[in-house]
Amino acid sequence: MTKPPRDEDANNRIVAVTLDEESIGRSGPDIEHERAIAIYDLIEENLFAPEGVAEGPFTLHIGITGNRLMFDIRKEDSTPVVVHLLSLTPFRGIVKDYFMICDSYYQAIRTATPDKIEAIDMGRRGIHDEGSRTLQERLKGKVRVDFETARRLFTLICVLHWKG
Repeated sequence: MTKPPRDEDANNRIVAVTLDEESIGRSGPDIEHERAIAIYDLIEENLFAPEGVAEGPFTLHIGITGNRLMFDIRKEDSTPVVVHLLSLTPFRGIVKDYFMICDSYYQAIRTATPDKIEAIDMGRRGIHDEGSRTLQERLKGKVRVDFETARRLFTLICVLHWKG
């Protein structure tokens, strides 16, 4: 559970998020479920404060353009704020590892013992945390996000990378 936002951060939040449909590959029910949960949780509680902008709330459109991750940030009324393009290179290995362990996890929940499922899930969460910290680092000086917001955004980045 994240802490409630500080009073000065009450409007520094995302109220709507969309993913670039052209960036999204074919996905199955597990990935669609992760996407829906991440978007719902992100909207419910987040800290999102673009540097140099008085306050939000904000909408966010996430996509992949070339070899860059695109964060198109706008005010709630669709007024453009800023577009950040981040290199995907720091995320590639983490996302690949995350997909591999997710495959193992989804297979394990169908047949493995609870101990094995828990061990795989701990590994999955560890890799997810690594991706979240990397995202926070890449956004430093551009957008202030708390760890839980970075976790949910990293899930959405993974959805954009999923190729089915």
